[in-house]
Amino acid sequence: MQVGIDKIGLFTPNKYVDMVDLAHARNQDPNKFLIGIGQSEMSVADQTQDAVSMGINATMKYIDRIDKDKVGLLVLGTESGIDQSKSASLFVKTALKLKPEVRTFEVKEACFGLTAAVMIARDFVRVHPDQTAIVIGSDIARYGVNTGGEVTQGAGSVSMLIKADPKILALNDGHSAYSEDINDFWRPNASRVAMVDGKYSTQVYLDFFKKTFNDYKKQKNLETSAFDAIVYHLPFTKMGLKANRIAVEDQDQAVTENLETSFEASKQLSRRVGNIYTASLYMSLLSLLENGNLAAGSLIGLFSYGSGAMGEFYSGSLVEGYEKEIDQIKDQAMLDHRKKLTISEYEDVFNTALEDPEDGVVLESDDKEGTWYFAGTQGHVRQYKVK
Repeated sequence: MQVGIDKIGLFTPNKYVDMVDLAHARNQDPNKFLIGIGQSEMSVADQTQDAVSMGINATMKYIDRIDKDKVGLLVLGTESGIDQSKSASLFVKTALKLKPEVRTFEVKEACFGLTAAVMIARDFVRVHPDQTAIVIGSDIARYGVNTGGEVTQGAGSVSMLIKADPKILALNDGHSAYSEDINDFWRPNASRVAMVDGKYSTQVYLDFFKKTFNDYKKQKNLETSAFDAIVYHLPFTKMGLKANRIAVEDQDQAVTENLETSFEASKQLSRRVGNIYTASLYMSLLSLLENGNLAAGSLIGLFSYGSGAMGEFYSGSLVEGYEKEIDQIKDQAMLDHRKKLTISEYEDVFNTALEDPEDGVVLESDDKEGTWYFAGTQGHVRQYKVK
C-alpha cells in the first residue's frame, strides 16, 4: 500500500515588501538581497493573521475536494504558537468543521515541525488505511525591523492531506535523521522575535544535509543520479543553493544540470514569499511541481531542517496525474494580488503585529472575502472569523 500526499494548499498574507525597496531603505546594494540572499519579495503578516488563521486558509484550498468524514488525524507543526498550552490545531479543526472523533495536536521542533507531522500522519494512515490525515505547517518568521535577519522574514502556511493511494507524491519507506542539541537559532518565551547566529546556522544546515543525504543514499543503495529532483528547507533561497551545490559535487554534467534545473523550479515561490519556517520545505515541493517538468514516477528527495537542531532526508515518487491536483494559476494570482507596502507601512504593520490587541477589541481584516482571520480576544479567548 502506498501512502503519501494527496492534496496540497498554500496560503500567504495579502501584503508584501519588495526587496529592492528594503535594500534602498537600509542603504544596501539591492543585489545583496536579490542575489546574495536570493529573495525578491517578502510576505508580511498583519495583526489579523497568525499560525491558526493561515493554517485554516491553506487547508481551505482543498477542503471541498475531500471526504471530511474520513479525516482521523489533524497535526499542526509551528514555531509561532498562539498558546502555551492549547493546541493551535483545535482552532483549525473547529473552523474546518471536522468531526469530534478526530485526533489533533500541535508539534514543535523549529522548522522541522511539518516533517514531523508528515511522518506521524504517514504511520497513522498505514495503520488506518481507511482514514486520512491533515498536516499543516504555519509560521511567521520574525527577526525584527532593521536587523541582520530582516531580509529572511516571511509568513505563510502549507496544508496537505495524507492518505493511502495518494494522487501527488507516494512516500517511500525509510529516512535518515540526525539531531544535536545546539544553539544556532531559538526564541525565548519572552521574545516575539527569533535569535539566530546566522553563519553558524548555515554551516549546521549544510553539515546536517551532508550527513543525512549520504546516509540515506547508503541505506537505499542509491547514487545521486537516481534523484530527478531534490527539494530543500528554504529559510532563504541561497541556503538551498549551497546545499544543492554539495549534492552535485563530483557529478557529471547531465546530473548536475538536472538537479540545478529542478532547484531553480523549486525556489520560485520561496523567492516571492520568504521564510515560512515549518512550511518552507513543502512550499519548495509545491514550487517544483508547479514550475518543473517532471514525469510520473520521478524520484524526489526532501531535506528537512529545524534549528536546534534536527535534520532529516527522505524521498517520494510522483504519482501519475499529479498535475491535476495543483493549481499554479491560482497560487500565482494569490501572490500577484498582494498589496505592496512602502517601507514605512511595512514597519508599522510589522511592529503592530508584535503586540497583542487589547482584550475586547475586535479586529477587522482587509483581505478578500472568504479569508479566515484572527479577530482579537474576548475574555482572553482567541476569536477567529471568516471575512
